[in-house]
Amino acid sequence: MADSRVLVAVREHPKDEGAGAKQLVRIREAIEERGFDVRWAVDVTDAEAVLRTEAGLTAALVAWELPGRLGADGEPGGAAVLRSLGRRYRDLPVFLVMNGDGVRDLPLWVSESVVGYVWPLEDTPGFIGGRIATAARTYRETILPPFFRALRHFDDAHEYSWHTPAHSGGVALLKSPVGRAFHDYFGERLLRSDLSISVEALGSLFEHTGPIGAAERNAARVFGADLTYFVLHGDSTCNRVVGHFSATRDEIALVDRNCHKSVLHGLVVSGARPVYLVPTRNGYGLAGPLPPAELDAESVAARIAANPLTAEAVSARAQYAVFTNSTYDGLCYDAPTTARAFAASTPRLHFDEAWFAYARFHPLYAGRYGMSVDEDAFPGPDRPTVFSTQSTHKLLAALSQSAMVHVRPAPRAPVEHDRFNEALMMHGTTSPLYPMIASLDVATAMMDGPQGRWLIDEAVTEAVRFRQEMVRIGRRIESAGDRPPWFFGVWQPPTVTDPGSGERLPFDEAPTDLLRTEPSCWHLEPGADWHGFPGLADGYCMLDPIKVTLTCPGIDATGRTAEWGIPARVLTAYLATRNIVVEKTDSYTTLVLFSMGITKGKWGTLLDALTDFKSLFDADAEVDRVLPALVAEHPRRYAGQTLRGLCRDMHEHLRSARLVDLLDNAFRELPEPVAPPQRCYQRLIRGGTHRVRLADAAGQVAAAMVTVTPPGIPVLMPGESVGSPDGPLLRYLTALETFDRRFPGFRSETHGVTRDPETGDYLIECLRPTGQEETDAAAPPRHV
Repeated sequence: MADSRVLVAVREHPKDEGAGAKQLVRIREAIEERGFDVRWAVDVTDAEAVLRTEAGLTAALVAWELPGRLGADGEPGGAAVLRSLGRRYRDLPVFLVMNGDGVRDLPLWVSESVVGYVWPLEDTPGFIGGRIATAARTYRETILPPFFRALRHFDDAHEYSWHTPAHSGGVALLKSPVGRAFHDYFGERLLRSDLSISVEALGSLFEHTGPIGAAERNAARVFGADLTYFVLHGDSTCNRVVGHFSATRDEIALVDRNCHKSVLHGLVVSGARPVYLVPTRNGYGLAGPLPPAELDAESVAARIAANPLTAEAVSARAQYAVFTNSTYDGLCYDAPTTARAFAASTPRLHFDEAWFAYARFHPLYAGRYGMSVDEDAFPGPDRPTVFSTQSTHKLLAALSQSAMVHVRPAPRAPVEHDRFNEALMMHGTTSPLYPMIASLDVATAMMDGPQGRWLIDEAVTEAVRFRQEMVRIGRRIESAGDRPPWFFGVWQPPTVTDPGSGERLPFDEAPTDLLRTEPSCWHLEPGADWHGFPGLADGYCMLDPIKVTLTCPGIDATGRTAEWGIPARVLTAYLATRNIVVEKTDSYTTLVLFSMGITKGKWGTLLDALTDFKSLFDADAEVDRVLPALVAEHPRRYAGQTLRGLCRDMHEHLRSARLVDLLDNAFRELPEPVAPPQRCYQRLIRGGTHRVRLADAAGQVAAAMVTVTPPGIPVLMPGESVGSPDGPLLRYLTALETFDRRFPGFRSETHGVTRDPETGDYLIECLRPTGQEETDAAAPPRHV
């Protein structure tokens, strides 16, 4: 079976002629007769290669005297394999192959690592093989988490379906040619597991009973929560659920301006009145954390008092606060410190951790995630109730849209399950896709125990190696002297300190083990130029190593611009031609993610593409060679232009238009709030809004959110004034509109902005003047 393999790591080769080798071959045959595949290794190197490539091991047979490198205190190779198995697996049945009477000479830890001993020549091969196979079968069953186990058992029962969905396990699809194509593509097993909520044996997603309830309770244990809820519409729905539950109509919510649009949607549904908190920003245009001064109780109170929307609030005290952790660029907070700062202003704190579900499973992130704010980290009656919402599918191994809400209630803001469940049911579905639930269950089980640490450690290690290699390539290019001395950089500290010796080391010369295990190497030291964020405290914020931001020549983190540059949009357009799709692109930076699926081969292709781009740029290759699709789509604009010329034109435009500065000002100087978001939505669906050109938008009130990617953060919220023609918002959006016209094919993705198909003008949704709603509600919509 594909998920049933046994490692046999012994010194004998299966083709050896000795009695011991022949007996081991017979044991292998006995194991294979019972339905297991055997992976044979003859030394430590072979065995560890199997461990790297075979995740489906269900048992192992290891010789203590296995050839290979010696372990600690001169221990033989078998000790190294046992330790590797212990780091990789939890409760894997491991049998130690013995040749003599040496059990009493083994270290004490060995008896804790194995389930038994095997003397190959003292029992029959059938007995030994049966013993190993029985242990492997038991292990294979016990590793399955609650819901996935129940789903497999139900599928194996081969019962007829008398309920929805109507495809009845895929049978209906077999009656149509196109249906048959769909059936053959996805397979019968997926369709048989697509079941109705009526299947009582599998439990209920909304009543949290049966195997589903057991799976959620298991996830709460693994993720360190008191309560965990499975959600099947992504972190966006999680955010709406928590926002809807935590703040009601006309109550105040403190909202990180660096928030996802789903947080706003939760405010629209609940009717809460937002008071926005402003994160710091750096010269690249990257959003940093909320600085400590922004969280100070007096500062929060002043923001609430100055906000026109709070005059009609039911209370001057915020009922709820939400912020992004880690940020899109990998900045994560000291969670207990942040919770203590917020606690003076609100009883409920929401960590939006859409991209951070793995944090609990590696010591590098200790104290950096929401569920770490427990009674030990924050004792006493002031501790707020903490919510953590996670897109489990983003950086853990769940199916798309699979997400979780984790809750750690506190006495000052109790969370009663039945009441929270009402909010959950409002946003959930009564027709859940069972494979998605199973994927949440399995993603949880993958993180449980040492394997979770191993999986995240591998991702961290590969990210560190890539980061160091980028620096080394840059140094080699600079010292070679045979080509222009530039290369792409990585946003990270140039040096780190070894806390053991106090020695300051260049980043690329630091031991990999230090960088993958020591959090202080990733702290944003106050005032450091490499990150460029002002107002931070020591240890307050840390850069997540698996979120790698590549930097392009042209500007630095302090905002200093260079005479020449390579805008990141040109780079990522080239990377796309190499089938490398990045996560996010800003003016001079681009973000790549090192998830659990990363490999050296994968990041090696990125290195190769970056060095190839440098060669093309240095050779001043023509754009139609580098970006042929761009030239084909816009021949009048780009035909005959060179790559270096394109980068020069775009860099000079960005610099003269001061687009990064305008972006910074648009985020720092928040628009004036005029109307609550919920009221704007009511006007939107009743004809009380219209689309307005930027040139005519001054003084109007936005009816819909405007989010520009890059950087993917809202610049305008519903109910906020667009401001004056020379105000920060309109200057920025106008500059962006001008950029799009100047460089077709590189336009920003801007949610909340439509374009006039004839003129290309930006149009934004604004409130109509009061009194026009009823007249215009029946009018046909304007098509643009």
